Amino acid sequence: MALEHAILVSLSERAGSGYELTRRFEKSIGLFWSATHQQIYRVLKRMEEAGWVAVDVVAQSGRPDKKVYTVGEGGRAELVRWLAEPDPSAGPVELAVKIRGATFGDPGAVAAEIVRHRSAHAERLDVYRQIEKRDFPAPAGLEGRHLHQYLVLRGGIRVEEGQVEWFDEVLAALHHEKDA
Repeated sequence: MALEHAILVSLSERAGSGYELTRRFEKSIGLFWSATHQQIYRVLKRMEEAGWVAVDVVAQSGRPDKKVYTVGEGGRAELVRWLAEPDPSAGPVELAVKIRGATFGDPGAVAAEIVRHRSAHAERLDVYRQIEKRDFPAPAGLEGRHLHQYLVLRGGIRVEEGQVEWFDEVLAALHHEKDA
């Protein structure tokens, strides 16, 4: 995922200036993915040149004019394309942005992407649990190198459990929304 996609999602929710986008990132998307105001302004310029965003210049008394960005037709098309595109290498941040933007594309395609990722994480979790059972049948007696290996494996198990639980929660909510 590129910063462009996160910006398209944010601007699809509400038009705004570069400053306002930066503030929104700090309070929402930025909680799990950060972008500096310089990055946001550079990307907005590229997006404007590509026709993904439109700019309205608003005159301000005693201050420089304010540029308010909205998603253009090219940006809407790119967002729909990106939301529907399978991405096996997407991490939790990319998936979170896709989930947040699902309403601006095909929620079913986003749900299918979540199903694919859930399956991959569940498989990895099964492998980790098999390793735990095979290599560490009596963890209470571990120490030194073996304890440290076990602790790292447990960390992997906990991460995968969390991912699978989150995906289950997302899929249940999307299914409920579809049925509503």
